Amino acid sequence: MKAIIPVAGVGSRLRPHTFSHPKVLLNVAGKPIIGHIMDELIAAGIDEAIVIVGYLGDMVEEWLKKHYGIKFTFVQQPERLGLAHAIWMCRPYVDENEPLLIILGDTIFDVDLNPVMQSTVSTLGVREVEDPRRFGVAVTEGGRIARLVEKPDTPVSNLAIVGLYFLRQAGPLYSSIEHLINHEIKTKGEYQLTDALQLMIEGGEEFSTFPVNGWYDCGKPETLLSTNEILLRRAAPAKPYPGCVINEPVYIAATARLENAIIGPNTTIGENAVIKDAIARDSIIGNSARVAHIMLHGSIVGNNASISGNPHEINIGDYSEIRIG
Repeated sequence: MKAIIPVAGVGSRLRPHTFSHPKVLLNVAGKPIIGHIMDELIAAGIDEAIVIVGYLGDMVEEWLKKHYGIKFTFVQQPERLGLAHAIWMCRPYVDENEPLLIILGDTIFDVDLNPVMQSTVSTLGVREVEDPRRFGVAVTEGGRIARLVEKPDTPVSNLAIVGLYFLRQAGPLYSSIEHLINHEIKTKGEYQLTDALQLMIEGGEEFSTFPVNGWYDCGKPETLLSTNEILLRRAAPAKPYPGCVINEPVYIAATARLENAIIGPNTTIGENAVIKDAIARDSIIGNSARVAHIMLHGSIVGNNASISGNPHEINIGDYSEIRIG
């Protein structure tokens, strides 16, 4: 089965880290965001992925081809005209009679996809939220979706659509997106996937919902750190390091070097990182970063960055160097 994964976003809320890396390649709990997503898809039987790339897309393509053996098709989205438009660009690579899974590439989900892909009707992942005005929402009646509304100013449901879509057939979706584009139907200035799905419902397509309780945002530094904390609870215990204290849960790459360090809890240490005479907790330390003579808490240190001194919280991008006396 095919999956479409849109990852063309710039990730402006995660700067400075996304100046040099696409958001989906940022490390969380020992692997890039897109790695967590791909592992779930492959476990569910996905054998082909269409990846919609844009900003720094060559880095995404290189990483995926290096780490996964399934068939990939990469589609460039030079203009950001909305999620429906992004899906539309994949039409030449999709059989309209086959089922299709769409999964957003910037959020990690904890859900068993196997029963989802066995559904006899199209189905959308939802989660109850307190403020539905920031999301597309589903209004349900009798176990089926009666209506979808994109970011309603007046809340009509608290079931947010969280970015997991299973379509029994791709054809009706593409017909609906074509209608939106041909008639210039936009919501909030973009061609919305929610509007295309609503056209399908109005045309008689049945949709159900399935609950997604584990839904971990990676869009901002604070949510990236909280997702790191949640995912580390599943990690295997780290090996002992002489002269160091390891407070689980942590992820420490096998090539990292620790000397006289206290690590954790809730801390990820990347490949070839060096942590010396330092304390790091509730933090993400990038590949080949160097951290010395410092205590870090709630911090993100980019790849190849170097920091020493005595601040307690920091957020610096790749190749930075900071010394605070």
